[in-house]
Amino acid sequence: MRTRAAVLCGAAVVLAGSLTAVPAEASAPHSAETFRAAKPGWKKCGTTDYPMLQCASVKVPLDHANPRGPQITLALSRVPHTAETFQGPLLVNPGGPGGDGLTLAGFVATSLPKEVAAQYDIIGFDPRGVGESRPALDCRPGYFGPVRPDSVPSTPEVERANLARAKSFAVSCTEKYGHLLPYINTVSAAHDIEAIRQALGARKINYFGYSYGTYLGAVYGRLYPQHVRRMVLDSIVDPTDVWYTANLNQDHAFNDRHRAFMAWVARHDERYRLGTDPEKIEATWYAMRAALGKDPAGGKVGAAELEDTFVPGTYYNGYWPYLAEAFAAYVNRRTTAPLVEVYKNFGAIDAADDNSYSIYTSVQCRDAFWPRDWHQWRKDNWAAYEKAPFMTWNNAWYNAPCAFWPTDAARPVSIANGQLPPALLFQATNDAATPYEGGATVHDLLARSSLVVEQGGGNHGITLSGNACLDKYLATYLSDGTVPRGVGTRDATCDALPDPKPLTSKTASMSARGSTLHRLLGFRG
Repeated sequence: MRTRAAVLCGAAVVLAGSLTAVPAEASAPHSAETFRAAKPGWKKCGTTDYPMLQCASVKVPLDHANPRGPQITLALSRVPHTAETFQGPLLVNPGGPGGDGLTLAGFVATSLPKEVAAQYDIIGFDPRGVGESRPALDCRPGYFGPVRPDSVPSTPEVERANLARAKSFAVSCTEKYGHLLPYINTVSAAHDIEAIRQALGARKINYFGYSYGTYLGAVYGRLYPQHVRRMVLDSIVDPTDVWYTANLNQDHAFNDRHRAFMAWVARHDERYRLGTDPEKIEATWYAMRAALGKDPAGGKVGAAELEDTFVPGTYYNGYWPYLAEAFAAYVNRRTTAPLVEVYKNFGAIDAADDNSYSIYTSVQCRDAFWPRDWHQWRKDNWAAYEKAPFMTWNNAWYNAPCAFWPTDAARPVSIANGQLPPALLFQATNDAATPYEGGATVHDLLARSSLVVEQGGGNHGITLSGNACLDKYLATYLSDGTVPRGVGTRDATCDALPDPKPLTSKTASMSARGSTLHRLLGFRG
């Protein structure tokens, strides 16, 4: 998403052993058997950054079990191959659920080595309900407008206010899109990918997914292993705890990553003058949060909005210098303008984000079981908050509409797969959004996969972001299918890039590729 909204990879209370091999919904008759999407009519839609982009659309069934029923439209983008050697389409997905993927095709095409990118038609797509696909969902425009109630329900009144917001979102989605919501889910999106493959006229596809896109790709691979040629999964969702439990697991990881930011600020006390003790700096941050809860900065940045602003720093450390400048300005000079500015850049929500969040909730709430008893949410989140206060309640309210969602929950798909060709997996050890265990789990479940680990890395989305070691493995795999083979649980290890340096001028400290990628991937996803 373009600013903040996207996905915390959430989770349901589902053990690996209870996952459905192929749920009835997934195994029902679908487009692959009786529906053939028309060939896309590509037209130029290049931008200044990506002049070679082309755009098209395909129609697919709303319900793949009823291919003669109503249809929806999926928006596609393409950077066509230019080399004599053609390795087929490479579908790319930025995650979410709810991430729009049209621009990602241009980014991937210009970030891979030219000789590699030239061998593929690199295909971006907006999944059903997203972006330029039609219909596009927007359940409650302005839902995240400031100033929201404090995310921490320290009083019954605050809890009731947040519950009323969450319920109102679910009601709005039901009223506007109740006929669509049963079909906004991962399995339907995987069938859509199959329809895209057919429309492209490809016997097999190559797939490259980030974040939630790793789960979508793995589900597609489970349903259609015979149509997968190569598969790259970066920053990997643990498929055994989608989605309720994964959110609780994330809370601890986000807290650790926020504390890593505090330690970075402490190491640069000469710049920020906030002290050299990370724990005291963290206490100062929470004092700032409490003050903003009473007197929001610029009338926009209250306690909840402050969390929204700082969560991107747990996804990508390139934002740390900007967040630290605003933090220090508020504490040391009582200046609020820098805080309002970083909120505008990292935390504020626009119409595209409203759309993304609508799909996020629609997919996650439909995909898997969520407790309907709020007492369970309260118990679990207060327990997590005791050890991980940074994002626990913010994350809980982000997902709380699922407690009131109108559709029945599906059962997650087991992605265990011995039929796929060797897949290449990338995972950072300190990733907060998709903790390391997810990568290790999927490595076990995909029989011939290879896992490349970024040791000490804390960013979410690590390939094509400036790490030459990771990108070499990616380029080699896309060139000739070669994967590293090691001993033990990982097949190759790359050192993480150094943390950023403080700003010394108005010049951005972020690497161009890294910042561009993370804008495309969005936050919470």
